[in-house]
Amino acid sequence: MDTKLSLLFLAIFFTLLALATPQVQQQSPAYLGFAFNATDLPSEDYYDYIVVGGGTAGCPLAATLSQNFRVLLLERGGIPYGNPNLMSQEGFLATLTETDYFESPAQGFTSEEGVPNARGRVLGGSSAINAGFYSRADPDFYKNSGLNWDLKVVNHSYEWVEKAIVFQPELQSWQSAVRDGLIEAGVDPYVGFTLNHSVGTKIGGTTFDRMGNRHSAADLLQYAKPLNLKVAVHASVERILVASSSFSKQSAIGVVYRDRIGRYHHAMVRDKGEVLLSAGALGTPQLLLLSGIGSRPYLSSWGIPVVHHSPYVGQYLYDNPRNGISIVPPMPLEHSLIQVVGITNSGAYLEAASNVIPFYSPARSIFIRTPAPPLHLTVATLMEKIAGPLSIGSLRLASTDVRTNPIVRFNYFSNPEDVERCINGTRKIGAVLRSRSMADFRFQEWYGGHNFRFVGPALPHDLSNDVELGQFCRRTVSTIWHYHGGCVSGKVVDHHFRVIGVDALRVVDGSVFPISPGTNPQATVLMMGRYVGLKILRERMK
Repeated sequence: MDTKLSLLFLAIFFTLLALATPQVQQQSPAYLGFAFNATDLPSEDYYDYIVVGGGTAGCPLAATLSQNFRVLLLERGGIPYGNPNLMSQEGFLATLTETDYFESPAQGFTSEEGVPNARGRVLGGSSAINAGFYSRADPDFYKNSGLNWDLKVVNHSYEWVEKAIVFQPELQSWQSAVRDGLIEAGVDPYVGFTLNHSVGTKIGGTTFDRMGNRHSAADLLQYAKPLNLKVAVHASVERILVASSSFSKQSAIGVVYRDRIGRYHHAMVRDKGEVLLSAGALGTPQLLLLSGIGSRPYLSSWGIPVVHHSPYVGQYLYDNPRNGISIVPPMPLEHSLIQVVGITNSGAYLEAASNVIPFYSPARSIFIRTPAPPLHLTVATLMEKIAGPLSIGSLRLASTDVRTNPIVRFNYFSNPEDVERCINGTRKIGAVLRSRSMADFRFQEWYGGHNFRFVGPALPHDLSNDVELGQFCRRTVSTIWHYHGGCVSGKVVDHHFRVIGVDALRVVDGSVFPISPGTNPQATVLMMGRYVGLKILRERMK
């Protein structure tokens, strides 16, 4: 853990230096005229659908439903546009480290294992703070996720998203070298650019355009019908309102939310309407528990009135562990986020990034007596993420205040198969580092040898030693921000995303996934918002 914390400190140090770099701001698009500060909304209002969480799934879900129905989209954060770090790929690390104030776009949390993580707190959710990689789900995901997917609607929904916010990246030196190194290391075939999940080495899509500007789920609100949609930002949902129907079955009837000055508002659903939770793998199970939907003994221990006994809320929570190496190359490199991925047959995905940090040195300016141009430092990374995972974690409340992060334990590498997958991925990183494509990234030593300059731990010397590699995996574990579960299908929701035992309440986000969709869940969660919206529209037409 000490090494991991030192790496975090290094990332924070360098990214804070980068804040001096001037950025071009993006203004809010005109179509966001239907977005309001929650303080401007009435104390009570009625809608056909209430979407809780304006994130990766919530924005496409609300935009789709607004075509035929009156929709309220509630987002606890603010508007992303105009924030220079948030809206550029160069600001990615800075955004993830600005987690120490109340309304930062990335809300930091640390698992009980001591691994720092972050969750989105801005319109667009985690799609507005991530590394932008876009790849459709592994075909096996649709069979194993416990949800009744209509693949024709799935493909349409992907295309709807991709038309608006997905681009083909241009590979430069580091990403090109990693691509070639993966092929040399036997991660084949090379399939080129594709948005599909495909074993081998591929170039995926990105939500950063050619100018380096970020696009997120918030951009999908351009598809909304403005007269039918109201977006409330800085709206913190406190609980779901549930009442007994005429048949003594519980049914969601609305939500209570609080604006930024502390005033309470009630949003209620009309007849045949629904409350749709899209608050993410942490926010959705937390909100269900605070609303009295969870394990009866656990809720009673908190003094929360039990609305419905659902023992698996907050259980079966997962995070894909990340391990790898970072180097300082002997030459300047461009800034790049995830673009190339190696999808292996041994349960590991390999990815890479390079971060260029402009460093303005006051001391250097003093010595040359004129304003000095910045120095540039590059840190290049090569990382692996395991498929699955199989190690099971859980979530529990830290407070009855919804603004406080719940307590999370992911139990990284508690399942031996996850360790084996990490070992396989670590060996493959070693093979890439030994490839000819990596030769230019070594420094020449005084005695004539060539070696990498590592930032943080290097790979174990003996890559044939399973014990040593397993220890490396556990010692250097970090997150790749792909946590999911907590309201998994078959236990908390049915295969139509409906909360079991409570009418008019669905969960539409990554908390329903018992496994990660593949290299990155972003594409699948974006698709899911559109997908469920279309399914609901069709249900209402019957």
